[in-house]
Amino acid sequence: MTSTTTNQLPPPVRLNQMITGCWVTQTIYVAAELGIADLLKSESLTTTEIAARLGTTGDGLYRILRALASIGIFRENEGGQFEQTELSECLRSDVPGSMRAWARAVGANWCWGMMGDLLNSGRTGQKAPLNLWEHFEQNKDDGDIFNQAMTSFSSAEIGPILESYDFAGIGTLMDVAGGYGSLLAEVLEANPEMRSILFDAPSVIENARPHVAATKVADRCELAGGDFFTSVPSGADAIMMKHILHDWSDEDSLRILNSCHTALPAGGKLLVIESVIQPGNDPQPGKMLDIVMLRIGGKERTEAEFRTLLDAAGFDMTRIVATSSPVSVVEGRKR
Repeated sequence: MTSTTTNQLPPPVRLNQMITGCWVTQTIYVAAELGIADLLKSESLTTTEIAARLGTTGDGLYRILRALASIGIFRENEGGQFEQTELSECLRSDVPGSMRAWARAVGANWCWGMMGDLLNSGRTGQKAPLNLWEHFEQNKDDGDIFNQAMTSFSSAEIGPILESYDFAGIGTLMDVAGGYGSLLAEVLEANPEMRSILFDAPSVIENARPHVAATKVADRCELAGGDFFTSVPSGADAIMMKHILHDWSDEDSLRILNSCHTALPAGGKLLVIESVIQPGNDPQPGKMLDIVMLRIGGKERTEAEFRTLLDAAGFDMTRIVATSSPVSVVEGRKR
């Protein structure tokens, strides 16, 4: 590596790094899928030794690891062994905020294929033919990896959410499409008097049960399965949704919000936790994430778009609470 920073490189070189970013994605995916970071957890190994444990061949594996080492993911030492780096540690399965499941999801064939025809969406505005949620119902392993990815990917956002938004005063909080309940568990720990409902598709709830049971707050968390387009359970005085509405069009989001509106009492609180797209050219993770949403039929939204959507569902948007992470808490109250 040289001391030259990215911004000092000539524009064609910088652009080339962006163009070939897909190669980096796939090499990281291979390492994550094979679990190489877990193998190197406590020892350094040659690719011959790694291949023997994985049942693979050494040549291709060496070339992939050499490429990853050139960008700081793993390191080849003078003895020809590969060892961990700060970045490759994040690919271990057992570390807080592990990115392994996220790398496995982004590099998987279903995701690769979904993003492969972005040109059509650019021309027509149409989403990809793949129905992501049906795919996960029919391919349980992919769905489980995706939910693991959402759990680990969102872990970096939980602390900033709790630091920025005060959940005090909520008696029962329902997390709609709350996955395995990682955010909900943290909110409950910070608010000992609060009770909760974790609601998601029945298959997700079944997988969530052992995760919730392993928390310190399982006795304050009711689990419920269903279809949020049809209805969500009553009994909560506040509903939280994190990275949910962005998956859906305005029409479908309105259906979800209508279900929430019906379930809440008058004055009930709605907390939509997502990116709020800002105007201008400044970088913002949500602007790139919006391209994925384009392919699955959803969208990241501006403040004005959130206000319009909530109003149509019978909520007054009371405030937006920014966090130190890419997400904000869009707060509404039922009229």
